[in-house]
Amino acid sequence: MAECPGGESKLLVSKIREGTVIDHIPAGRALAVLKLLNPPRGARVALVMNAESRKLGRKDIVKVEGVTLTPEQTAAVALIAPKATINIIKNYDVVEKRRATPPRTVKGILRCTNPTCITRKPGEPVKPKFKLVKEEPVTLQCIYCGTIITQEEIVEQLSGQT
Repeated sequence: MAECPGGESKLLVSKIREGTVIDHIPAGRALAVLKLLNPPRGARVALVMNAESRKLGRKDIVKVEGVTLTPEQTAAVALIAPKATINIIKNYDVVEKRRATPPRTVKGILRCTNPTCITRKPGEPVKPKFKLVKEEPVTLQCIYCGTIITQEEIVEQLSGQT
């Protein structure tokens, strides 16, 4: 923290030249977002956790230099942080701003939590596929067995906690 004129404190994190800044991540989910992005070894990364936010109360921010999110990665981030803002940076300037929007269908990145679902059977060539049931909090439903997956379960799976 640095003292600003007028006595207020401000968080100082250096600008990145090229890369991605993800803002408005719900507090406590920055590490899950970072794991999902899987930045290359040696990439410069900044995590701001539990910062004050007028919009969310508390929020996290992830900055990754040298990584530009694809639309598919943006959709995956939306599963963890449905109100996130993704800023693509080039030459220290924001050249693109995206809103994270949960995709209508999710295929192959999550597993169904139902142990008897066909997607969990060994040897079955069926990839898990879910439809979006609710955007906030993100709730998905397996198209094969109907099992509902909550946002907490999504975050656990994408952060590697299960």
